[in-house]
Amino acid sequence: MATPEDEDEAGAEAEPGAWTPNPNRDPAFAVTPVPEEVVAFHRSLDGYAPTPLRELPDVAAELGVGRVFAKDESMRLGLPAFKALGASWAMRRALAARAVDAPAGATSSAAVSPVTFVTATDGNHGRAVARMARLLGHRAQVFVPDGVHPTAVGAIEAEGAPVTVAGGSYDHAVAMAAGWANDHDGAILLQDTAWDGYEEIPGWIVQGYATLFAELDVQLSEAGVDAPDVVFVPAGVGSLAQACVTHYRSRGNPARTRLVSVEPVVAACVLASLRTGEATAVTTSVTTMAGLNCGTVSSLAWPLLRAGLDGAVAVTDRAAAQAATALRTGGVDAGPCGWAPLAGARLVALDRNAPGMGAGAGGATWASARDHLGVNARSVIVLVATEGAAANPSGA
Repeated sequence: MATPEDEDEAGAEAEPGAWTPNPNRDPAFAVTPVPEEVVAFHRSLDGYAPTPLRELPDVAAELGVGRVFAKDESMRLGLPAFKALGASWAMRRALAARAVDAPAGATSSAAVSPVTFVTATDGNHGRAVARMARLLGHRAQVFVPDGVHPTAVGAIEAEGAPVTVAGGSYDHAVAMAAGWANDHDGAILLQDTAWDGYEEIPGWIVQGYATLFAELDVQLSEAGVDAPDVVFVPAGVGSLAQACVTHYRSRGNPARTRLVSVEPVVAACVLASLRTGEATAVTTSVTTMAGLNCGTVSSLAWPLLRAGLDGAVAVTDRAAAQAATALRTGGVDAGPCGWAPLAGARLVALDRNAPGMGAGAGGATWASARDHLGVNARSVIVLVATEGAAANPSGA
């Protein structure tokens, strides 16, 4: 397990975490809910079961709130992260679309075979694509940026997918994957970020993540909670955060739930974008939260994040590692990306003068992150713990 001392020796960033409110939050913002068939599809898969919702009373006492829950994604459909939800649904939709576009007279199998699913990844998404492709009798080709642990690369290769180390940043790996897919017949780019001209498949991936939040509704209801007051959700390119916004800003959902994205301070593109009011790319550097090491917000996610998030926090590797013990004590064996939400919640709930909070609309200064989000002694907080310890060996 990574410790603060380990990170100091490795030259972890010294700057503090940061918080920004979202001055563009639209209280009237509402979107169309994800189709119910997404959840039904996941329920039909072999090995499907809702992931646990674990209550953390010690964390609630520490933060001075009513209740804290962690949605524990340490094992989802046989993989140590939530990503299989998006990969499986998008693959189903992509194969169906390929079959529809097949020449007249082609058989069903010929219409969708052979297919190579191509993607770039910091680890979890690529492994999910490789696993689902193998289970469906297809192939995968995966590109990774610098900083992905060799054991994570080995886990992808063990699913039968060749891995190319693209070098450079995540954005560079995405560009290489897109180029490879374009140059190879029978290839389908299955990327979990969007850009102008490439939004349909990322949209299906985001739809797949809806199952996580549908499960959460049921589990909170069983715990006597009609809706959480604040949800802390990790954001890399923003696709999971987009799914979170889609769920909680869907017509008919309680509007009171506040939504906060959490990122590493060295890759805080959502926070930077909220501050400027437009999608803003940032230069990234190495972080133990490898799955969140992304410098550009998905074009599909950005409009929803701009209108639907209440704020964003950026946390250091040290703060994330310090969250690990409390989560483990509560039964959540998370990896670094899964530590991030608790680190973000601590920054918001414990620091009444969170650095970097800036000014609100019209020049008004927020009293504190806690006050801006309405956090009090009765609040119910949900942490989306997106990966298990096995997902990111660099944090083990």
